[in-house]
Amino acid sequence: MESPEELASGLDRAGYLPDGGIATAAFLAVAMGRPLFLEGEPGTGKTSLALALAKSMDVPLIRLQCHEGIDATQALYDWDYPRQLMHLRVLETRGEVDEASLYTRRFLLARPLLQALESAPCVLLVDEIDRADDEFEAFLLEVLSENAVSIPEFGEIRATTPPLTVLTSNRTREVHDALKRRCLYHWLEHPTLDREVAILRRTLPGLDERLARKVAEAVQKMRGLDLLKPPGVAESLDWARALQALGRTEPDATTLGAVLKYREDAERVIGSTIVG
Repeated sequence: MESPEELASGLDRAGYLPDGGIATAAFLAVAMGRPLFLEGEPGTGKTSLALALAKSMDVPLIRLQCHEGIDATQALYDWDYPRQLMHLRVLETRGEVDEASLYTRRFLLARPLLQALESAPCVLLVDEIDRADDEFEAFLLEVLSENAVSIPEFGEIRATTPPLTVLTSNRTREVHDALKRRCLYHWLEHPTLDREVAILRRTLPGLDERLARKVAEAVQKMRGLDLLKPPGVAESLDWARALQALGRTEPDATTLGAVLKYREDAERVIGSTIVG
């Protein structure tokens, strides 16, 4: 990838329609070897961008889904204790007990971070880092800074080629500045009307252009309301698929379950006359 424009073309071929800002941020992350921190509302395409980057670069995607209470054993590595125990019993029957043989690579279970260090070049997606706690952030910062891990019983494992790391956040809480400073940052907005129409028609080739625009216009208006969960692009696609399956030519209230997931939101949208 020699330029943001070339990277944008690769993303386009992978099925992701980037704007200039996204393409530039992603290009700089590749060129500078820096993690890319993507922040924005749910449904703005953060995870999809990482998937498209892996596809356009023809490298594996390794995903670490963050959650409350995630720790190093879930993210980095663990030991295969049942196999170690079986191995130890075999050694005991032979009178050849050797504890060091219990901590070789064949007994090491690689979790996503270790998989990424060993599989690079690859794209490492650290999804929803804002759901993890402060301790995990500090641990992740250390791994990203060194592109290596030290396993006490085994030794150091270092990436020969650092993975392209993409971190996403829905901003349910603020991520610490130390981690953000390590990364290039980009805020993803919901797509413009024309770009959302293009996404709908690209993803659903048989979708009528008029219906695609009607769906996009309605969803754009919904995002302007004070909804509990404003719809993202994924919901736009689901709604368009539902209308397409029913043979409808207009969005209507009976299909709102495809785009809205709370009763209060549906009532608010129906009351706004966005749909009939």
